[in-house]
Amino acid sequence: MVDRFERFSRGVSELSKYWHKIAADEMEKYGLKGIHSVYLITMDKYPDGLTASELCKLCSRDKADVSRMMSIMEKKGLVSKEGVSGGAYKGAFRLTDEGKKAADFVRERACLAVYHSGMNVSDEKREIFYEVLDSFSENLKKLSEEGLPI
Repeated sequence: MVDRFERFSRGVSELSKYWHKIAADEMEKYGLKGIHSVYLITMDKYPDGLTASELCKLCSRDKADVSRMMSIMEKKGLVSKEGVSGGAYKGAFRLTDEGKKAADFVRERACLAVYHSGMNVSDEKREIFYEVLDSFSENLKKLSEEGLPI
């Protein structure tokens, strides 16, 4: 069982490390961090905009991170905020035309990375992998909320 834990932990950690390195390298073109790629892709799915609270939920980030990242993206002309009369966390963030171009770039590069990372995996194994990944994620989320059973 310990061997499974070590293999699982190492695998998840390595996937995360390499993915973040690739994202950081790709976002450097825009003077952004790798995490900005998640925001760009997410926001591109919602052309009517997203509030800071919605971004927190959809990107699995806290409000401080959302606030920092949106501020950076606003300064770079990738995001605009509309309807801000209700306070710092009110209003919707939307991608500007330049932000949409950046999101397209990120999507294209992410698809290329995913393609190359799974080149030697059959469609059948890939489908099973994603089912198992979703299952692990759901189970770990539940354990993180409820705690480990005694």
